Amino acid sequence: MKTILVAFVYLCSLAAVSAPALLADTPVITPADGEVMAPGHGAYFEPVPDPDGMDISLDNGVTGWSDASEQVVWYGDFPTAGQINLRLALRLPAGANSALKMTVDSWPVEKHGDKSGPLAVQVTGADGEIMAPLGTFTVNKPGPYRFTLTGVTRSGATFGAPDALLVSGEGAVGAHFSLSNFRGAPSVHLRYPVPASSTITSFYNEVTPTKTPIWSYFMACGFSRGYFGIQVNSPTERRIIFSVWDSGKEPTDRSKVPLDDQVQLIAKGPDVFAGSFGNEGTGGHSHLVYPWKTGNTYRFLVTAKPDGTGTIYTGYFYFPEKKAWGLIASFRAPKDGGTLNSLYSFNEDFGPGNGYMQRYALFGPAWIRTDAGTWTELTQSRFSYTDDVKERPDRGGGAIGNRFFLSNGGYVPTGDIKSGDTFNRQPSGKAPNDLVLPPLPATPPAAAGP
Repeated sequence: MKTILVAFVYLCSLAAVSAPALLADTPVITPADGEVMAPGHGAYFEPVPDPDGMDISLDNGVTGWSDASEQVVWYGDFPTAGQINLRLALRLPAGANSALKMTVDSWPVEKHGDKSGPLAVQVTGADGEIMAPLGTFTVNKPGPYRFTLTGVTRSGATFGAPDALLVSGEGAVGAHFSLSNFRGAPSVHLRYPVPASSTITSFYNEVTPTKTPIWSYFMACGFSRGYFGIQVNSPTERRIIFSVWDSGKEPTDRSKVPLDDQVQLIAKGPDVFAGSFGNEGTGGHSHLVYPWKTGNTYRFLVTAKPDGTGTIYTGYFYFPEKKAWGLIASFRAPKDGGTLNSLYSFNEDFGPGNGYMQRYALFGPAWIRTDAGTWTELTQSRFSYTDDVKERPDRGGGAIGNRFFLSNGGYVPTGDIKSGDTFNRQPSGKAPNDLVLPPLPATPPAAAGP
């Protein structure tokens, strides 16, 4: 990628120093001594996270910003109280004028802690980068803060292209903005240890999602060959999803997977779509558009049945309005022949435009059943997350009563929780013995994929 090098001159003639370490291919911006940088590619659009005509990218920062109803927003953590000075780096064509304002408030907003004026600035375009001083703000209480840039008036096609917000002063000591080019919330996982000798034929779990912005996936029953959970796909559509991976190592294109490595659809429930997926490995995919509700508890069951050199994996969902279990789909996974293993759950943000919003869900009670027909409750889990560069503090989990919880997003620090930490919940003692499952058709021969 093209690297952009921008040299800034501090208003008080302080000498410029090297930028903090960034991710590979991140545009390099050189802040002044003592300044903390919030790069343009780490901002968000609000209130619409993916507005038409606007874009946020690693190469170009914020572009296409012409809508006064859309704001450019950064989130940062400030561990030190004190005054901060704010500057904005942006590009605006020569001769164009923009009036902008910056509002700073403690985050989450509902806590209504510190809040600024707002701070206003008039910007006149010029060749190259413009440095616009925004004024000062006092951090009275350490914690997360939101920086909201609003366009007021403009003479040109856009309000300008913000490349970075820079913060200095005593309140900026130790402050942190994410420098990652991935704006989605970190994925968080619960991995359930089971006895090594267990032959697991059923995996049961419950999920209660309580904070559910769009592009959220709450995965209840994950295993070595697949995953099963619920998604928020748009403001008007929600889904139940069950998928099983193919054999082999093809990462992207299922057309490159030999037929004897492809999973085969055995059956699917009414109105369930079944097809294929790629780009995260490949496999058989199924989903049902279903209006599950935030705050309600949903029940999931995955079963495994060895079938020669393959295994039939089946996903069942309990429909509370019918008070009955229903089939989502059943797939035969080739080159397997085993049962369920590597059990886990997770929260995922699969659309990076609103990673500033928190996802939260309760998981469990979770149970496994062995080939002997015995149910065992899973009361321990091991936490992990995907944030290799450790840029995001908003990832957490734990145990509350007889349930686990996972939280990701929101830019609210969740305490000193590390990958590998173990959680123990109270047992419920109530095995899922009320399973009346719909029958499957006779197993077809293992041949073509779905």
